[in-house]
Amino acid sequence: PFGMDRSTAAPARGRLHSDSPGRTRAIGRALGRDAGPGTFIALVGELGAGKTQLAKGVAEGLDVSTVVNSPTFVLMNEHVGRLRLYHVDAYRLAQAEDAAEAGLIDERQADGVVVLEWADRLDGWLPADRIEIAITADDPDPSVRTLRWTARGDAHARLADAALGRP
Repeated sequence: PFGMDRSTAAPARGRLHSDSPGRTRAIGRALGRDAGPGTFIALVGELGAGKTQLAKGVAEGLDVSTVVNSPTFVLMNEHVGRLRLYHVDAYRLAQAEDAAEAGLIDERQADGVVVLEWADRLDGWLPADRIEIAITADDPDPSVRTLRWTARGDAHARLADAALGRP
């Protein structure tokens, strides 16, 4: 297991709205503040949806002092904060197996927090316990984002309830 408990309970679900990159970062900051070792946050969304803004917020909540940018070309950046942040970007992976072969997601990360952008590209390779956040632009106002989250596993459900209920 990836450092979190496994639950047979139904996933917890919710929805938030963001009207700015700053608001998206605030949502991430709330997650980072409450995250514990083994937290896994899987992000899904089109280019420009706000995945990296959310990751930057998680880093702020973890007291990371280094610059957090999308690791598209290096695939993973590691940052030191209250807990280590493993920021992974699967955009350039040809197939899910490439992530396993590259060691992008493994038990080394169980002591920290993983934020994975383009998580849908690693379908079937993600840990069972995680928070998944799908970010979409709203219609008719594309500046507004809807963040639909699903938390699987008791610890992730508690984190989502605490952090996403009060960003």
